[in-house]
Amino acid sequence: MSDKAIIMLGAGGHAKVLLDILLDCGANVIGILDQIPRGAGLFGVPIIGTDDDIKNYSTTAVELVNGLGSINVVGARANIFKKFKAIGYNFRSVIHSSAIVSRRAQLGEGVQIMAGVVINPGTRIGDNAIINTRASIDHDCRIAAHVHIAPGCVLSGGVTIGSRTHIGTGSSIIQGINIGEKVLIGAGSVVVHDIPDGVKAFGVPAQVR
Repeated sequence: MSDKAIIMLGAGGHAKVLLDILLDCGANVIGILDQIPRGAGLFGVPIIGTDDDIKNYSTTAVELVNGLGSINVVGARANIFKKFKAIGYNFRSVIHSSAIVSRRAQLGEGVQIMAGVVINPGTRIGDNAIINTRASIDHDCRIAAHVHIAPGCVLSGGVTIGSRTHIGTGSSIIQGINIGEKVLIGAGSVVVHDIPDGVKAFGVPAQVR
């Protein structure tokens, strides 16, 4: 793991969970940037300005953590990642100590893997993806950049998920399913058929609505 100092982007609920993980593993988090600064910070880590103040920190001296959550398909999370990558910053991946991640899985830059997650061999996870609390990702899945797998989801083997898709809390996806880009799968859905790009689908079984 890098020994660079870390700056968190955002101060909401998702950022709080990430910061908890980072502090527990001894990471040097020097501050938080938030578009609307509020309060004194989180867990003793101060808010040090807005996104514009990143210019005060060298790209070689700090790494960033994307603390913006994802509650919709497109959202601002992917744009934040791309914005800061374009000006030379790198993103630290955050992996909870209780997560079980196969050494034969491949993780992109800035991936966030929360408590109780299981990721099995042959799986590839793209940049800036969130695998949230207690999600289970079986063998040979392909999860593209900027995807959010919400808490309690279960993906069977060989599932493919396109960029900027949100898989809602507690959803299950059977083996071999392909889900497109910019898709929203509603919470508690059971996906048994492929889902095309740019749609919302929910229910048991999940249907495009």
